[in-house]
Amino acid sequence: MILTAALRAFPSIFQRATLRLLAKTLALTLLLFALLGAALWSGFHAARLALGWGGGGLAEASATAIVLVAAGWLLFRATAMAVMGLFADDIVAAVESADYPHVAARPVGWARSVRLALASLGRAIGWNLLALPAYIALLVTGVGTIGLFLALNAILLGRDMADMVEPRHPALPPIPRGSRWLMGLVSALLFLVPLVNLLAPIFSAAMAVHMLLGRKTR
Repeated sequence: MILTAALRAFPSIFQRATLRLLAKTLALTLLLFALLGAALWSGFHAARLALGWGGGGLAEASATAIVLVAAGWLLFRATAMAVMGLFADDIVAAVESADYPHVAARPVGWARSVRLALASLGRAIGWNLLALPAYIALLVTGVGTIGLFLALNAILLGRDMADMVEPRHPALPPIPRGSRWLMGLVSALLFLVPLVNLLAPIFSAAMAVHMLLGRKTR
């Protein structure tokens, strides 16, 4: 079922309505990281002046770039999914209207979308920060850090994706826990691939729709 849902989700991200939402979520995500970069540079600049350090703009730019890259690795997934959570109702509705027009859904509204986004962001940052010592310790294994990252974020992403679609169809059985984890694993793998990770949030939402509705409706 997970393979079928993933294959059906791929063309969903190229529908006109979905592409508009993709542009909106991507622009907002990149804007947030641009603001983070500006805040980091301002902080390093103020610290350099206060401490009387040399190096000038080059040192500040280098420090900003290093921290921003590290923050991107840790926070991009969390930020992108949280931003998508703000538009979750619209994204899921776009996929449903294209592939399941006969299925009635219950919109969850803007307030719940905000709660979904904040909850997703909090879980992602909180659990990954708790796992950070283990990530560092497992670096010596070569693959342990990636393995732990995938396992943990598969759980988190699977929950996020289920939370996007299940409340719209309360009469349907929820996605089984094992299927949630597999769905989250596919999404977590996509977030590891440069450029592909830009499409991962929309793809994940579409896959969740197909996981819930593809097998339970005709």
